[in-house]
Amino acid sequence: MIKQFLTDVYWQNLDYLVIDTPPGTSDEHLAVIENIKEHNPDGAILVTTPQAVAVGDVRRELTFCKKTGICVLGIIENMSGYVCPHCSECTNIFSKGGGEALAKQFSVPFLGCIPLDPNLAKSLEDGTNLINIDQTQTSSNTSAAIDSIVQQIVSKTDTLTHE
Repeated sequence: MIKQFLTDVYWQNLDYLVIDTPPGTSDEHLAVIENIKEHNPDGAILVTTPQAVAVGDVRRELTFCKKTGICVLGIIENMSGYVCPHCSECTNIFSKGGGEALAKQFSVPFLGCIPLDPNLAKSLEDGTNLINIDQTQTSSNTSAAIDSIVQQIVSKTDTLTHE
């Protein structure tokens, strides 16, 4: 199915193709690598949550990327705190820093943290821009975190494209 998805769909010219795979290093990952290698991908962006179990999965994914020759563009820590929709305080309901520590351990860029934000969830469900949903500090902090991550990815891929 992955091969068909990558070869039988007319993609035209793409700036980015995001393939969201389940955690770990399963057959899906191998199939993606086998079928995308010929297109010379710029690399992978790995996403973890702060908990030790998730960080362990991403640790294995880092090793997998290294063994398969896929450059890791960076690590993102998702669900890094919960943003109160009333006061905009961010509370670490899980833990914090697992993604950043892993990035340091493997010498890959840490792209940033994205908190759990009810306004982000609402904007995704409604198909609206996060900035348009609520003009509170909460939304602007989450939006700024996402924007920073996106800008880093764009910068990295532009640099790789022009080398």
